[in-house]
Amino acid sequence: MKRIWNYFPVLLALLALFSCTYLKKVEEDDAVARVGEQYLLRDDLEGVLNGNISAEDSLVVVNNYINEWAKDQLLFERARINISEVKQAEFEELVSQYRADLYINAYKEALVNKGMDTVVSQAELVAYYEANKHNFRLNEDLMKLRYISIPKDFNGLDEVKKAFEEFKDEDIALLRNKALKFRFYTFDDSTWVRGSEVVKKIPVLTPDNKDEYLKKSQFFELSDSLGVYLVAVKDVLKRTETPPLDYVEPTIKKILLNKRKLEYIRTLEQELLDEATRDKEFEILK
Repeated sequence: MKRIWNYFPVLLALLALFSCTYLKKVEEDDAVARVGEQYLLRDDLEGVLNGNISAEDSLVVVNNYINEWAKDQLLFERARINISEVKQAEFEELVSQYRADLYINAYKEALVNKGMDTVVSQAELVAYYEANKHNFRLNEDLMKLRYISIPKDFNGLDEVKKAFEEFKDEDIALLRNKALKFRFYTFDDSTWVRGSEVVKKIPVLTPDNKDEYLKKSQFFELSDSLGVYLVAVKDVLKRTETPPLDYVEPTIKKILLNKRKLEYIRTLEQELLDEATRDKEFEILK
């Protein structure tokens, strides 16, 4: 038995040599290209091609990919030879730190997603809004409105115009029944939209004339070569005014959740440090 143990290091060396030779052989058999000791395997080409490409184009794409891979490998190898060891050590430190950051951030996100409460109450939203109103200022007009674009050859314009202007329940039902004949429309006048979006949507409006038409409680009719536009403006907020809560609510929710996330992570980090200290896993050496 003792004689066998005397040969054990040799056996390990032979096993390692055999394993490396075998693995290299497997790589060579499955490889499509080689640069030095680096192999590009067939599996690495998955995802390079899609089904909507001819065989001829596929060959071009694959060859381009292989050539780009080869250039990268050659440049990397030349860089390792020609860049100083000091610089290489700096790069390795950056790579190591980046790798650690990826793991740490992924772990933190997993902990946050699993354990943090993501429900923001209306009371929290209102409290933050009231305390920070001065930080919210509009940089363009907001408005609530409804509109319809009607093609030139549409019959029954007067009926639609009357229903659109009065906009009672029976009027809304009539408009929805005819909606397929409209070029475009929106009946939702409860949501704030930016003035620039309205100008883009309704071509007869321009930055120069929008203030003339887009006024609170105003109904107007305009036309061009494509048809007629009916617009009913319900409300308007001018730029520099304070936006309403319902408009900035998504932004406030993001702010509150981000603050909660930072606090949650700080608490987790402190608990982790305290636990490691108690378990003698961490100590400051003096």
